[in-house]
Amino acid sequence: MSRAPRSVPSHARRARVFKAAKGFRGRRKNTITVANAAVDRSLQHNYIGRKLRKRNFRALWIQRINAAVREYGLTYSQFIAMLAKAEIAVDRKVLAELAVSEPTAFKALVDQAKA
Repeated sequence: MSRAPRSVPSHARRARVFKAAKGFRGRRKNTITVANAAVDRSLQHNYIGRKLRKRNFRALWIQRINAAVREYGLTYSQFIAMLAKAEIAVDRKVLAELAVSEPTAFKALVDQAKA
């Protein structure tokens, strides 16, 4: 039976780790044991960060909507409740964008929710 060389897959594995560790400082970029740990940890942070980004953007949208409806004598929770009661289905991302870039359209939504 012929002998299978093991260097090719192991070199490819190391190259993949070192490519992911590019830009790290110290031994984290050029020693496979340390780089493996650093890359694993960085991938965990990436995963967590993707969840945090969604949370942070929702909080930002809510703050923007709240600031915009305060000008019309409402709070955020009152405004959202009025929208639900008026059966107006607009998500927070769009509401925040309207509040920032299209104040007249946002005012029309507020008036419609009040009525």
